[in-house]
Amino acid sequence: MDLYEHQARQLFEEYGILVPRAEVTDSSKKAREIARRLGGRVVVKAQVKAGGRGRAGGVKLAADPAATELTARQILGMDIKGHRVRKVMVAEPVEAAEEFSVSYVLDRATGGFLALASARGGTEAGAAAVRRPERVARVPVDPAEGVTSSKAAGIAAAAGLPPQSVDTLVRLWQVLVREDALLVEVDPLVRTRQGRIVALDGRITLDRNARFRQARWGVEHTEHDDPLEAAAAARGLTYVRLDGEVGVIGNGAGLVMSTLDMVAGRGARPANFLDIGGGASARLLADGLSVILSDPSVRSVLVNVFGGITACDTVAEGIVQALDTVRLTRPLVVRLDGTNAARGRAILDERAHPLLEQAATMETAASRAAELAGEG
Repeated sequence: MDLYEHQARQLFEEYGILVPRAEVTDSSKKAREIARRLGGRVVVKAQVKAGGRGRAGGVKLAADPAATELTARQILGMDIKGHRVRKVMVAEPVEAAEEFSVSYVLDRATGGFLALASARGGTEAGAAAVRRPERVARVPVDPAEGVTSSKAAGIAAAAGLPPQSVDTLVRLWQVLVREDALLVEVDPLVRTRQGRIVALDGRITLDRNARFRQARWGVEHTEHDDPLEAAAAARGLTYVRLDGEVGVIGNGAGLVMSTLDMVAGRGARPANFLDIGGGASARLLADGLSVILSDPSVRSVLVNVFGGITACDTVAEGIVQALDTVRLTRPLVVRLDGTNAARGRAILDERAHPLLEQAATMETAASRAAELAGEG
């Protein structure tokens, strides 16, 4: 269950993480009043559960209350990647000396978490990560140990974040654990000229299995705006829709994120994040393929699985059964590695679907999926 930015901001504030002063409204006239209370010059931000709001025109600076009313009127009602803007957040602007990005994400393959951090943040962070993936630090976090001050200092050092960020890294971990979250992300996390660390944006995904402890948000606040994300959630899938053309399925958050980077590095854009976890059953694969193929922007699909607890031959059998359930309408590239990989590849060879092909490595699989997407 994804929270809106203003809800994530509320949690950050409750846990002692610095955030800009802000208020939320569904009225352009009230936006004008909020701007007056905040000092006049503000940032107006569309409240939708989608990335790329800035590029879509959903985040704008307003010089004064009158401009704020006009800007809010322009943003309210916009359609951003299929999400209708019903509310805006009006926030005080913050001048940043440096921008970073930080997130904690569940890694189902290892049964732990990953800390992902970069000394680059903001709208160009994704492109920078593709050009220089080594700049994104990926630090495993043992759930039993958690993120202590010492662990946070290690994450900051690995990513090139300033020492002042350590306390915020610890507090973000507390949000993840105490609020039953699967993902906590801040991009950008900034250092101001005065040396303060401030979260300018936030994204939180809550674990639906802990819904009984999350009544504070209400059903209307945790429903998915995007119909594909809603369909995936109903099937128990960890799915996030992106704006690309290569559908991605993997087992484990770390592997999926590496696959997204690999696809982007081959000149294509990933269409989604989909983690089927360690138990890659036929039902999960069928549901995952069904959701991805329902996205009209998808031109090819990449399944990248490393066999561990679930062996590759079991995964291959699941893919075969899924193909009997789901009509494959776009090319499917499969890479299997790990336990019983040879047997798994043989099973897929026997299936011999005209749109199914295999790749020996993640690199060749990503290249082929990108090539097929380019061919349309």
